[in-house]
Amino acid sequence: MNTGKRLVQYALIYKKTLIAALLMLTVAVGAELTGPIIAKKMIDDHIIGIEKPWYETETAGKDSVSYKGRLYKREDRFNKGEEKGSEVRILQTELNYYFIPEPVEGDGERKAKDGKFYITSREGEASYPAEKLSKDELLEFYKPEVNGIITLMALYLGLLVLASFFNYGQRFFLQVTSNRIIQKMRLDIFGHIQRLPINYFDNLPAGKVVARVTNDTEAIKELYVAVLATFFTSAIYITGIFIALFLLEMKLALICLVILPILVLWTITYRKFSSAYNEKIRTLVSDLNAMINESIQGMTIIQAFRRQKETTKEFEQLNEAHFHYQNKLLSINSLLSHNMVGFIRNLAFVALIWYFGGASITPGSMVSLGVLYAFVDYLNRLFQPISGIVNQFAQLEQARVASNRVFSLLDEKGIDVEEANNWRYKGNVVFDQVSFGYTEDHDVLKNIDFEAKQGETVALVGHTGSGKSSIMNLLFRFYDARTGKITIDGVDIKDLSRQEVRNYMGIVLQDPFLFSGSIASNVSLENEDISREQIEKALKDVGAENLLNNLPNGFDEPVIEKGSTLSSGQRQLISFARALAYNPAILILDEATASIDTETETVIQEALEVLKKGRTTFIIAHRLSTIKNADQILVLERGEVVEKGSHDDLMKLEGKYFQMYKLQHGKQTTGSSLAG
Repeated sequence: MNTGKRLVQYALIYKKTLIAALLMLTVAVGAELTGPIIAKKMIDDHIIGIEKPWYETETAGKDSVSYKGRLYKREDRFNKGEEKGSEVRILQTELNYYFIPEPVEGDGERKAKDGKFYITSREGEASYPAEKLSKDELLEFYKPEVNGIITLMALYLGLLVLASFFNYGQRFFLQVTSNRIIQKMRLDIFGHIQRLPINYFDNLPAGKVVARVTNDTEAIKELYVAVLATFFTSAIYITGIFIALFLLEMKLALICLVILPILVLWTITYRKFSSAYNEKIRTLVSDLNAMINESIQGMTIIQAFRRQKETTKEFEQLNEAHFHYQNKLLSINSLLSHNMVGFIRNLAFVALIWYFGGASITPGSMVSLGVLYAFVDYLNRLFQPISGIVNQFAQLEQARVASNRVFSLLDEKGIDVEEANNWRYKGNVVFDQVSFGYTEDHDVLKNIDFEAKQGETVALVGHTGSGKSSIMNLLFRFYDARTGKITIDGVDIKDLSRQEVRNYMGIVLQDPFLFSGSIASNVSLENEDISREQIEKALKDVGAENLLNNLPNGFDEPVIEKGSTLSSGQRQLISFARALAYNPAILILDEATASIDTETETVIQEALEVLKKGRTTFIIAHRLSTIKNADQILVLERGEVVEKGSHDDLMKLEGKYFQMYKLQHGKQTTGSSLAG
């Protein structure tokens, strides 16, 4: 499905408010576009309508005018069958009006002199007897028009008020709808991120993901708020204006229709040149976000190793590239926006002058001043929506590119979140000839085979890259084994949902991750099933009470920026309490004591014993002294289990484990080597 259809689908989720907004917009546009028609009627029927033929009448009334003892009425005010007297005319030249007591043929250049009114046309000059009207006499002839003018003005004012009300309504509903759409889209993206497999984030910087959730969706928001409103408003305006133009003068309306294919070609040309630049700009924005995020996360290292200038230089290169492509896009926008609109507007007015100029010198084709006014008004109004559309081209293209990036993220294959059943496994874990690689051509685990029974402690030791963490990744089903089988209580974990596998697992990392909130909320992770009493008991059971009691707010102390205001020991104890509160059947300790000071390590070791009690525990450790009491130790090298047994058994073998242990205690045997 293409991007446009997907954007429409999101809009249709809130179609009721969207349709309401568009209906209100239609009413508002219709009310506004009635203005020139009303103005035309006011000009032709009332203001210059005085120049229509008048006839003498015997009937006095609101439409009759008294002039020098006689009554006159305009020809369009006579009732059907009413008798008409002799015809007279009232014509204007310069700023004066003249009473002509006989019919007038044709029209042309006018002038008045010595009691005569002269009209010069292509056929020649005609003269008529004329009497100049005084101000009061002229007002008498305009009196019948006053009510009509007031009625039309009141109607116009009412329509303007109506248009203002509906314009407010449509903008309000469009804004609400747009915000709802983006709210739904961001929720979908964030929810989808939770479903993405861990390997998706292996090669994608966090800053780029953040850019798609925030920057790109904000660009899409402008599509619905500004672009959609402008395009719909403009489409309705243009449609209404062309309907009015056709009603006024069909030939000129047909000439003006040429503007529409020009606008389409214009759009195609703009997209052709701007698309690549917008794509590059959005990519560079993501790169900038990624670099900023990385720099903030690594600010300690940057400053410690005096890399400020180099980091700034790298940022400057990205920023300069962004500036370069923005300038290219700006050039296109400048060329294809106001300049082009102005050019087409001038062409349209040339056509208007040519058409009406020709009509004015063609016998029988004289156009009224009201029609001319309405055409000029409508042409001016026509280019307002066109200008609005053109000005939104850049925003439209940015939103389209941003939409492609957002939808490409949503199209990544995710893992459905399923409700875990209430089955609590005991924790008997078996790895049966398991092999695995992060890439197809390289296995990091080869034929891993071991069994961990309920309540046992299994330690994984080996050099960096030997496969210790990969085993835990497979157990958690962050990845699936390429060959072999992993079972919990005899059930293949591939036959269980990931939620069922992880439902009774807990993990404590070497560098525990704390979320913004409080110490208590970091223990429960906002799980409603974990009560306040359970939170406090877990913290006390792992010995955190003594380390945390000096904080001003105790267990409600705020946690900011991954717990940067807490010591490493405090953070580790909170992560222990978190694991204990969730009461796992299987516990993974990944270098949990590697970065703890000696004094705090005693507290941590006591907390470990509380945590391990009755649980199947896997410990990844470099400090071999911390795993002497493990029931089973697996020695890994290059993805294979090279030794397996208890501490005493492995020491008797005098193999790899023996060498590692002696090396750590300063008693490396002659010829021992840790290479391999």
